[in-house]
Amino acid sequence: MNKPKRFKTAWLHWLWRLPLGLLMVAILLIIIFRWVPLPSSSFMMQQTVSSWLDKDVPAVRHHWVSMERIPPEVALAVVSSEDQLFPEHWGIDREATKTAILASLNGESAKGGSTITQQVAKNMFLWSGRSYVRKGLEWGLAILIDALWSKRRILEVYLNIAQFSAADYGVGAAAANLLKKPVDKITTENAAALAAVLPSPATYSVTKPTRYLLKRRKAIQKQMRQLGGVDYLADL
Repeated sequence: MNKPKRFKTAWLHWLWRLPLGLLMVAILLIIIFRWVPLPSSSFMMQQTVSSWLDKDVPAVRHHWVSMERIPPEVALAVVSSEDQLFPEHWGIDREATKTAILASLNGESAKGGSTITQQVAKNMFLWSGRSYVRKGLEWGLAILIDALWSKRRILEVYLNIAQFSAADYGVGAAAANLLKKPVDKITTENAAALAAVLPSPATYSVTKPTRYLLKRRKAIQKQMRQLGGVDYLADL
C-alpha cells in the first residue's frame, strides 16, 4: 500500500470516530451535570473570551443558586413565557418543530419551536447563530437531556444559565445586579419582568423597561394565573 493511500485509509478510519467520541463526551457531561452545579456554559465561555479581546463586551456575572432557594414564581414565569408545554413534551415540541421544518423547506423564516430543554442544550454545548447543523445538534441534545434529567433539574439548570442582561447569566446574578435583592425575595412581578427580557436580554432591560416590555410583563403574569399558578409545576 502506498503512503497516500495509507494516509487516506487512516483518516477515514478516525473520521467516523470523531462524532461518536463527541457524543460520548456530551452524554458523560449530561450525566455529571444531572447532579453537579454548572460552573459555566458554552455561551458564558464564549462571552468571557470575547470580553478578553474586546473591552466593549461585558464580563460575565454568574453564580449558581439551588432550586430550593428560587421562588416557584420564577420557574412559572419562564415556563409561561418560553414553553408552556414544558411539563408534557420530551425535550422538543413536535408540532412546533414540524412547523419550523416545513417553513424552512418553503424558504420561510423558521421562528419559534425552541423549548426550554432545547435552550439548555444550546446554551450548555453549542453556539449562537442559525444553521441546520446547530439546530439538529440542539434537537438531539435536548432529547438526551430530557431522557437523563428530571424536569425539575432542567428548570434548575435553565434558571441558572439563561441570560437576563448583557452581562448577567442566571437568576442569582440577575437578582443581585438587576433587582438588587436576594433570590428568595423575588416577587411575582419581578419574576415576570425577568422572563419578559428572555427573547433578547442584550437588548431589553429589566431596570429600564420599555412600554413593550411592561406590556409583555403584564401578559406573562396573566399567563401565570391562567396556567393555575405555581401548582402548574408542583408535580415536576
